[in-house]
Amino acid sequence: MGGRVNAEQSDGRIGDHVRLSTDEHGVATLHLDRPPVNALNFQVWRELHDAATELATDPSVRAVVVWGGPRVFAAGADIKALRAESYQSFSAVSAGLQEALRTLARLPQIVIAAITGYALGGGCELALSADFRFAADDAKLGQPEILLGVIPGAGGTQRLLRLVGMQRARELVYSGRMVDAREALQIGLVDRVCPPAQVYEQAVERARAYARGPFALRLAKQAIDQGAELDLESALRLETTLFTACFATQDRAIGMRSFIEEGPGKAEFTGQ
Repeated sequence: MGGRVNAEQSDGRIGDHVRLSTDEHGVATLHLDRPPVNALNFQVWRELHDAATELATDPSVRAVVVWGGPRVFAAGADIKALRAESYQSFSAVSAGLQEALRTLARLPQIVIAAITGYALGGGCELALSADFRFAADDAKLGQPEILLGVIPGAGGTQRLLRLVGMQRARELVYSGRMVDAREALQIGLVDRVCPPAQVYEQAVERARAYARGPFALRLAKQAIDQGAELDLESALRLETTLFTACFATQDRAIGMRSFIEEGPGKAEFTGQ
């Protein structure tokens, strides 16, 4: 591991419970801040949507870390608030849950979720919307909605199965059980496990590596994410289109020139 994360950051509050800060390397932190356990209510979902919308159009941001603080990533929905909802009232706002995480999942930047404590229910769905998940070695993840008499409603039944496979997703959703960090790594639910005090630091350092990468990273993300939703022939046509688009970027010229003159892996990209 390298040095501690201590670069100067510019901070901005999206609302009462979500903050955005961007460091000098172009890495933004989307910080969920609703003590004590970052329970997700409708206001938090709206703020997550607003934060993702802002990030999507900010050219200074080249990678994103989603962080719930040193204790808890997000322990799930605010059940007390949900209990009071009727079918009619909830149906009027339920689409907003999906839209918030759809906007986050479709960010052009690479997104890493830094998970401490619990990532349950909507918190797990929030983590699933990232490209990568770094978890503390004592973290717990899961979709316990079935134990409340409901099902995951913000992508948990769909993003989970695409990540860990049909049978594992079935078992986790049907049982509602939590998995520890070790099992989550084993089944592919998380990508790295580290000591709790290092989760955010390691996520930021990896994000900075992506932030130094070429504009082609955005196109690669688009090819993978959109291609996964298409039949093979359509996905291959998308790949060809995006591959060709790379030739319109400054980074393609920089990368190829650097490869010829200096060898691989030495290019300093502009992100354009």
